[in-house]
Amino acid sequence: MKKTLIYSIVGLFMASSCVNDLDEDFNIDSKKATAVPAVTLVSNAQFNLSNIITTADYNSNPFRYYLQHWAAVQYPDESQYNINTREINKLFWDILYRDVLSDLREAKRTIDADIFLAAPQRANQLAAIEVLEVYAWSVLVNTFGNIPYTQAMDFSNVQAGYDDDGDIYRNLIARLDAAIVSLNKNKDAAGLGTADLYYSGSVESWIKFANSLKLRLGITIADADVATAKKVVEEAAGHVFSASTDDAKLIYTANTPTANPIYDALRQRNDNVSANTFVDVLNGLADPRLDEYFRPATAGPNAGKYVGGIYGASNVYSRFAQPSALLRNPKLPGVLLSYTEIEFLLAEARLRNFVVPGTAAEHYKAAITSSIVDDWGGSAAEADAYLLRPEVILDAVNWKKSIGMQKWIALYNQPVEGWKEWRRLDYPVLEKPEQAQSEIPLRFPYPFSEQNLNNANYKVAADAMGGDVVTSKIFWDVK
Repeated sequence: MKKTLIYSIVGLFMASSCVNDLDEDFNIDSKKATAVPAVTLVSNAQFNLSNIITTADYNSNPFRYYLQHWAAVQYPDESQYNINTREINKLFWDILYRDVLSDLREAKRTIDADIFLAAPQRANQLAAIEVLEVYAWSVLVNTFGNIPYTQAMDFSNVQAGYDDDGDIYRNLIARLDAAIVSLNKNKDAAGLGTADLYYSGSVESWIKFANSLKLRLGITIADADVATAKKVVEEAAGHVFSASTDDAKLIYTANTPTANPIYDALRQRNDNVSANTFVDVLNGLADPRLDEYFRPATAGPNAGKYVGGIYGASNVYSRFAQPSALLRNPKLPGVLLSYTEIEFLLAEARLRNFVVPGTAAEHYKAAITSSIVDDWGGSAAEADAYLLRPEVILDAVNWKKSIGMQKWIALYNQPVEGWKEWRRLDYPVLEKPEQAQSEIPLRFPYPFSEQNLNNANYKVAADAMGGDVVTSKIFWDVK
């Protein structure tokens, strides 16, 4: 329970005989709150959720390496899949459980207890929190597989059992359905108000976000459970994002600590350059986003050129293309789910013969155009020319390759979801570097703290996953 309890230590002075008895409120600072308002807990959770999926800090989010978008400079360990030395998996786990889900759970408890909150507003606030919880839980499942879920964050049970990853997904979809029903866009049914860092309290936007997340979850399980996926996707498809202005995102500020965490990482250290794996593809496609993703090398034989560093090895920063000025903008939004992604998902739905509006080609074109124009500031003419390239044209037979390749490019600044989609679609075909300590991770192993403090449940979960190793697959990862 996250309550801010304020204790003032007040010296007792005997200078005045007027104070014979201490009033019961004498030691309380009446100007400071004794409890955090529920909506500020939601704000904090939103901020921490955006940060962990956006950050370029390889201590907690190494997925730009796993996608081979970036290569390291002097510290290549994480690009060689060293997860344990810095306990990256524990940091990712703790932030989602402690700084996101715990705050959201406490916010729900506080809202439920607020007798002055009108019922319609309470319903909208609780539903929005449910959508955020579903998002956060889905990230944990996509990263680890089986996780503590039904018994999680119960202080009376410090050794929580693990739930099956497929069972969790099914429950998350049911929770999302209930939240969608609860959301009421009637003007008298207010939401989270200005505390809502994503949509400023717009319930209509939350309805679109919830349905868009439902579409994502449905497509994610399509290879593992086609019947459920079809039902979920078809229910959501008519109510999803219809423009990039609908994106679920956090607009950061110009100054730390509320600036974009990528800005913070890049201004402090020159730790990363573009990976040759990625830049070679962008160059080969004459991709108009190349100069939006990177800036050219500044020294050596590659000066002025877009040449990538050797993936998985150490590199000299100045000799290779580096993260662009756009990524160094402190106000760059942190994107949780975008219209671009939705259009890719709808294209896939049509290619799977799910009944959704539009054609696969239309959605595929809209996705790429949105990425180039809306997300990265290119022109419609650039998008049109790019879409005419033979390597870019949608292959309706090998559509996983077409969509997988283009998603790999478009989700450049959404590394957590990009890593999930690379595992699910199996494109592009990436190879581990020579110095790799393992295969390219398909999941994070569980934190050492779970092995040490929750060993019996950990062993059951690890055995069910086929071993607590990076090559064990999440249930939806079906080839």
